[in-house]
Amino acid sequence: MTEHATEGSRVAAFFDLDKTVIAKSSTLAFSRPFFQEGLINRRAVLKSAYAQFVFMLAGADADQMDRMRSHITALCEGWDVEQVRSIVDETLHDIVDPLVYKEATQLITDHKGEGHDVVVVSASGEELVAPIATMVGATHSVGTRMVVTGGRYSGEVDFYCAGENKAIAAKQLAEQHDYDLSRCYAYSDSITDLPLLEAVGHPTVVNPDRALRRIAAQRGWAVLTFSDPVSLRGRIPRPSGTAVAVTAIGLGAATAAGVAWYGLRRRRRN
Repeated sequence: MTEHATEGSRVAAFFDLDKTVIAKSSTLAFSRPFFQEGLINRRAVLKSAYAQFVFMLAGADADQMDRMRSHITALCEGWDVEQVRSIVDETLHDIVDPLVYKEATQLITDHKGEGHDVVVVSASGEELVAPIATMVGATHSVGTRMVVTGGRYSGEVDFYCAGENKAIAAKQLAEQHDYDLSRCYAYSDSITDLPLLEAVGHPTVVNPDRALRRIAAQRGWAVLTFSDPVSLRGRIPRPSGTAVAVTAIGLGAATAAGVAWYGLRRRRRN
């Protein structure tokens, strides 16, 4: 990286989260503490475990992402936000800390050293994405926005940060922060993030699925392999009470994503 951000033409590096910054699906990782606190049953935990396995092998396509959105709204409706906040407060670092790729943290450090902003963009709930982004040193983050009414999830999604919407989010941030997208960077593992990768001048694929690997080969995009999760514990402080309080709203997506993938795979096999 040799380009430095300059006044009036700033540079950002946009990072997908799952399998790009962390080694697993952030939304599936919280199924166990949700079960332990009574939000989901044992069957849902098993479905999430299966879905995590499938996710690691094959990722998700656009159709699966759309179906996941429907499952998210159905499963999370009525969940108490304060209860979810408590769960996140107790488990966020234990769950996420061991999953962060060492290579990703170094790349983030390199970008910041060049004067670039770092933005984590994920389909996971924004209140989950934000503290993880803070953990790894990102400047900004964007995630899925869940609707909350009367302290509970309404069963609706205000903004689903996936597919084309990731590119829309990047363009909105570019307007807000004066980024020159032609000089910006983007990193992702999934073909569903093709619009985001196409929106910047320097796209790079990380641990790509088969479809994205083919696109990268056709277009001459750089391909990176991240394989070394490293604990950040001891180097990054636990978030403040205020920071933890905002992690909850989007976590309703966690187990719903697992249930969605499980159901999709079963239907495709039958």
